[in-house]
Amino acid sequence: MDYAPITTRGPSQFLAGLKIQGRVLGALIMREMLIRYGRENIGFLWLALEPMILTSGVMLMWTLLRHEAHGLVVAAFVLSGYMPLTLWRHISGHAVSCLRQNMPLMYHRQIRLADALIARALLEIAGTTAALIVVYTLARLAGFMQPYRDLGLLLAGWFFMAWFSFAVGLIFAAASERFEFVEKFIPPFQYLTLPIGGMFFMVAWLPSGMQKLALYVPTVHCFELFRAGVFGDTVQTYYDVGFILKCCLFTTAVGLFLVNQARQHIKFE
Repeated sequence: MDYAPITTRGPSQFLAGLKIQGRVLGALIMREMLIRYGRENIGFLWLALEPMILTSGVMLMWTLLRHEAHGLVVAAFVLSGYMPLTLWRHISGHAVSCLRQNMPLMYHRQIRLADALIARALLEIAGTTAALIVVYTLARLAGFMQPYRDLGLLLAGWFFMAWFSFAVGLIFAAASERFEFVEKFIPPFQYLTLPIGGMFFMVAWLPSGMQKLALYVPTVHCFELFRAGVFGDTVQTYYDVGFILKCCLFTTAVGLFLVNQARQHIKFE
């Protein structure tokens, strides 16, 4: 009886593909950093410094003014709102014009349109995560907040916020190449969605009818997950991991399809 020879070509090709993809994303991230921040002054540090200054300033102001947050530590509530919000705004907002800015690179066979968007999102995630770590550490040392209660839930909320922001960014990037008004529409859209996004409230604070409506907003689940990790059992949180996972998968699929369709509409800058 003859047996087919055992081959490792498939796994080897997959690993080789991953290495190539890693090098492509690394090169795109370095290019993005140099274009945006240059080689002088503080460069990449500004990516983390900007959200640090904003969040620290608001935390300090609310603490000095003795704002109430339903019995929660104000500094912790502000951090659990502003940092995921910064992640959402930076990833989704900076996706606009990314395609046209990187279109000349598409002559390289190994680079795709989605790679440019992934690289830009990874850069924003790295900077905002660094800001979160620094602000949290300083707030803990200053005694403004207690240690986080559940690192797994905190990271899950951060991960889903980053993923959903990237998926929405794909749609923004593709739409901005088809319609000129989209680029100007996105900043107002981000501000108008602030009241319903989950930053300023927790679902448990809302009337029962409003709670059901709030849980249809994907970012609300991200904030609730993140705050469940920060506050633990001291607060009641409402989130559905299955729902936010489905939202991320569906939005990513739609975004990738639209990005692929947008290639013929991209104009060089």
